[in-house]
Parts: sequence; structure tokens; C-alpha cells
Amino acid sequence: MRKSLLSLLPIALFVVLAACNQKTESSDGEAKLSPDIVNNPATANSGKAADADANATPVFAFETDNHEFGVIQQGEKVSYAFKFKNSGNAPLVISSASASCGCTVPEYTKTPIAPGEEGFINVTFDSAGKSGMTSKTVTIIANTIPNTKVLTISADIQVPKANS
Repeated sequence: MRKSLLSLLPIALFVVLAACNQKTESSDGEAKLSPDIVNNPATANSGKAADADANATPVFAFETDNHEFGVIQQGEKVSYAFKFKNSGNAPLVISSASASCGCTVPEYTKTPIAPGEEGFINVTFDSAGKSGMTSKTVTIIANTIPNTKVLTISADIQVPKANS
């Protein structure tokens, strides 16, 4: 029993070392960002968000964080681009954008947004199978304080009347 465990030790060591030797490319072939650029001083390691120097962090300045599409027809796909400016003093990096429903797809600026520059979160909503007043959210995670931002879209979805 002990010999078989000892024979597995080199394999386990190889697996651990291989896992530690991560590439600096994402699964889609894009280069990963340097950890330095996503440094947010208000992390769990720093203690408190209040300890962070707000002057050294990026800041989202959205034109609006809520968009009403109005009345749309069931099955219609509609999109809206939430525009924002980095009004902070450090590059703003969005690490993810996730929707509250599979019918809503967010796309976002993947490159760092320099201070004073603009970026976007494009949200596409597919109303197939939906009816009435509907509201969906997109949660963005970035290196801002706070590190999450919620955007909302809504629509009044009309079901077409069947021709008799």
C-alpha cells in the first residue's frame, strides 16, 4: 500500500507543477491583462474599502443605468448601448458582464479604458416567449469601487394577435 502511494507521488507533483505554470493567454487566444492594471486597493486583503485612495481608482460615469425600450412585439430582438466614461484616475478594466436571463446578452469593451476615455456595454434582449412588462438586469464586475454596477433594461412586450 505504501509503495503504491509513493509511486503516485511523482505524478501528483507533476500535476501540481503543471497547474502552476499557467499561460498568459485566455482560452479564446487573447492575451490576459497584467494583474497590475486591475489592481483595486479596496480588496479583501486591504481591509476596508474606506482605506482605498479613491483618487487612484477608475470610476464608471454612465450616461444612464436604465433603458426603457417601450412597446415591442413578441419575438423582436432589441439592443441598447450603455455608454460610460472612466472619470477616475486609473485604467478601468471590466472583468465580466452577466445577465439575469439567457434572453439578455451583454457585450462590453474588453480593453482597458484609460482615464477620460469612453467605453460601452451593449445589451441585446430577445423577447421571444415573453409578454407584458419585462425587466432584466446586467451586472458588471470591474476594478471600480464598488466593483459591481447593475444596468437595467425593460420593455412592454405585446403578443401579436392571431389572424382568424
